[in-house]
Amino acid sequence: MCGIVGYCGYRQAEDVIIEGLKRLEYRGYDSAGLAVVADGALHWDKKSGKLANLCEDLEAHPLPPSTQGVGHTRWATHGAPTDVNAHPHMSADGTVAVVHNGIIENFVSLRAELVAEGVTFLSDTDTEVAAHLLGQQVAAGHNLTEAMQLVASRLAGAFTLVAVSAAEPDVVVAARRNSPLVVGVGKGENFLASDVAAFIEYTRDALELEQDQVVTITPETITVTDFDGNPGQAKPYHVDWDLSAAEKQGYDWFMRKEIFEQPKAVADTLLGRWTDRGDLVLDEIRISPEELRRINKIVIVACGSSFYVGMVAKYAIEHWTRVPCEVELASEFRYRDPIVDPMTLVVTISQSGETADTLMAIRHARDQHARVIAICNTNGATIPRESDAVIYTHAGPEIGVASTKGFLTQVVACYLLGLYLAQVRGMKYGDEIRLLMDELESMPAKIQQVLDGIGPVYKLARKMALNEKAVFFLGRHVGYPVALEGALKLKEIAYMHAEGFAAGELKHGPIAVIENDTPVFVVVPPQGRDQLHDKVVSNIEEIRARGARTIVLAEEGDASVAGFADTLIPLPHCSTLLQPLVATVPLQAFACELATAKGHDVDQPRNLAKSVTVE
Repeated sequence: MCGIVGYCGYRQAEDVIIEGLKRLEYRGYDSAGLAVVADGALHWDKKSGKLANLCEDLEAHPLPPSTQGVGHTRWATHGAPTDVNAHPHMSADGTVAVVHNGIIENFVSLRAELVAEGVTFLSDTDTEVAAHLLGQQVAAGHNLTEAMQLVASRLAGAFTLVAVSAAEPDVVVAARRNSPLVVGVGKGENFLASDVAAFIEYTRDALELEQDQVVTITPETITVTDFDGNPGQAKPYHVDWDLSAAEKQGYDWFMRKEIFEQPKAVADTLLGRWTDRGDLVLDEIRISPEELRRINKIVIVACGSSFYVGMVAKYAIEHWTRVPCEVELASEFRYRDPIVDPMTLVVTISQSGETADTLMAIRHARDQHARVIAICNTNGATIPRESDAVIYTHAGPEIGVASTKGFLTQVVACYLLGLYLAQVRGMKYGDEIRLLMDELESMPAKIQQVLDGIGPVYKLARKMALNEKAVFFLGRHVGYPVALEGALKLKEIAYMHAEGFAAGELKHGPIAVIENDTPVFVVVPPQGRDQLHDKVVSNIEEIRARGARTIVLAEEGDASVAGFADTLIPLPHCSTLLQPLVATVPLQAFACELATAKGHDVDQPRNLAKSVTVE
């Protein structure tokens, strides 16, 4: 997730901005830059790679002294992580600099409009559109605040924009819609940032902005308006944690923070997927519709949690497209001599885009002339570069080793792929896809509903941390991979024996391990699928008869399971195929809290790394 710092005051802006960006490095990024105003002109520097690259360049080519500027660390979305795509971006006349967090959904049409007017673009980013639009408004006689109001009103999507103008010393202006931005309130200085960690060394007094607001800071004043120029309000608050905690926004672990970021991460992954013409669009699809219509088999290859995502995807893709779909462990794929040919579509799932086993699997698939689509969270990584197409999850960086928002956003990306294939192959009408997209777009609010009621799950975890040695998980249909993922989370961070089973397989062996007081999580399908729902309820009865202690995840209002649950975790209403997006969340939170209660390092569990880059 991009880091933003804006400063206006009496200190050297470059020092404040660089130190602020250093405190935001934990967020992850692939380039960095800054711009300052001095002597009526803009001066800037930006470099791909780590912040150290920028600092080294600034030492070699110092910027002039200035007390006003903006800085940015970029997590690439539109455009590869290069020097030219790094922020800030400049207006055509070089008088306005802007940094940006988020996605401008309508940048294609805005860019076409600007090109038609003779504007030359230097980068591949959506941000440069905003820079040129701001420059035009300033050139037309508007001050920077008015220009920001006019431009923000034209933009669709989620964004934070922060800008400075050579014509206005001691002024920094920002706009916010569905993207983080806070104001730091100082004495003779004020700050803008995507996270309070950037300015907590200087002040702990902050303002929380509302949606669709523009804020203008000078060394002495802070002015807030809406996009129409009407006066606005901002909520003041005091930061009462130290710098280390501020980096995690007050959470004890990055993992817990990332669990609570999931509503936004899912929403960001869905941004810009639906056109005005009623078509579903994805990020970079370099496979023709004709080729996709000829596909007669889909193979999903992945590792770890991403493999369980693939298991969920198989149900959805086969249901919506009627194309046979297999799910393979990437580490096993090329060693078993798989049957792959030009009629096969291989789908790879990797958060980092550098997973060694998965990379080797796609190279083998391409050697067999199969087409490859990557689902990835890292723009410009090796796997997307070597694939024929890519769907980015837009989850932002995930620092906790145990995947949480990575898992959910990959599931969403797989749903998008399934619907896209159904659209291209003519298996669903546009209105059917729109209904499914409407339900997908309702899921962030439902995930938030689960998080708002997570207290009893924490209480259960703390109690079970005292003496439990093993925990079991049961599920059917898409609930089975959810059970596997729940078990994996406990193994990863709580170091407990945990197993996930397909509920229908109970009598084929697993029921033998059930004894008195054995804790078993059961994921119950929504009541809409009566046959599966009733079969899982029967499974609950079977294990209770053997003394199991049942923790049941079931749709709220499902009275049929209440009598069989020692602990009931209610889930919001949703269709069966989308239930993993809400059912996985309590299991993540449970594992995080139980590991915390055991005193483990949740973010850096023993023996594990965030990305496995060797076979």
